[in-house]
Amino acid sequence: MAGNSQRRGRRLTSKATAPKGSGGKNKDSLAGRGRTLPADERPWHKGYSGTEKLPQRTAWKQDKERRAAAEEGRAPKIGQPGSKDTTWGRGGGRGVPAGRGATGGRGGKPTGRSGPRVTPGRKSNPSKDTPELLVGRNPVLEALRANVPATALYTAQGIDMDDRVNEIIRTAADRGIANLEISRAELDRMTGGVLHQGVGLQVPPFAYQPFEDMVAAALEQQAPLLVALDGVTDPRNLGAVIRSAAAFGAQGVFVPERRAAGITATAWRTSAGAAARVPVAQVTNLTRSLKACRDAGFMVVGLDADGDTDLYNLEAAVGPLVVVVGSEGRGLSRLVGETCDLTVSIPMISEVESLNASVAAAVALAEVARRRSVEM
Repeated sequence: MAGNSQRRGRRLTSKATAPKGSGGKNKDSLAGRGRTLPADERPWHKGYSGTEKLPQRTAWKQDKERRAAAEEGRAPKIGQPGSKDTTWGRGGGRGVPAGRGATGGRGGKPTGRSGPRVTPGRKSNPSKDTPELLVGRNPVLEALRANVPATALYTAQGIDMDDRVNEIIRTAADRGIANLEISRAELDRMTGGVLHQGVGLQVPPFAYQPFEDMVAAALEQQAPLLVALDGVTDPRNLGAVIRSAAAFGAQGVFVPERRAAGITATAWRTSAGAAARVPVAQVTNLTRSLKACRDAGFMVVGLDADGDTDLYNLEAAVGPLVVVVGSEGRGLSRLVGETCDLTVSIPMISEVESLNASVAAAVALAEVARRRSVEM
């Protein structure tokens, strides 16, 4: 045979034909998606203004979810206007969007999990609109007694039923709060390993008392007393200070909005429920708020290890008083220290560098309460 038709590896079949085109059937898939929408025009984004017309598919999904929620008698699981949560605390019930905390997923999509998701061994960093999980028998019981709005009660399987647990379950049932019995391991996961004593109460974000209302209410008392925290970042210290404030007759506690601890589940648990009885306010500028207290007739006293006055010689304790507690590390900031009418030191027998912020607050408030009981 002519040529190299006898060589090894020669082609024995004809070449494949060229692939056929789609005939234009798939031309729509090549079209672009258009411009990228800004945040205020995305219905699934938290910055959505709510004034633009919803895309057809998004509106259909939301309408379907609302119909399903109405048939099941529950709130719709969508992070859009129409799905409202309720804040709790001394400040009143102001509605806020449920957001990611209520559904656990982006865009309000349900994740199938009950309760907040917390990775074991890591601290959670909830947003202001994220529901909190109060744990511990005393904090949960105090919250229920104070009629704090709650969405669910979690109890561990095989929990030791004492008087507190019986009252918790009974009170939750009377208020129509769902009681979900879960395994102890699941409750451990939800709380991130925090000691929960077998119970957890899911509540909306805390609503702070307006600062002006708290000052006005304190001035109506016979012995006005407020506590201010300057940069305390540990929520356990905040909870302990609130507990001491409740024990020694303070009418309120106020903290800065930024670079300071707020009322979280940890602070609530440390306060042993006292946050339900003592008003707590957040202020934009602590120095300005202290000046407003001075103008209202309060004496502003800052706790400082190098203070000018001994705590046991604080004669101003019997009048309207604001006790300012510094942060755990640096104490009072410069501007706050200059705003105080005087600084007070706590006398100590042994050589100790300083006291814990919450311990120093408890000692000072106890001395103020003692002097007032003697003078009045």
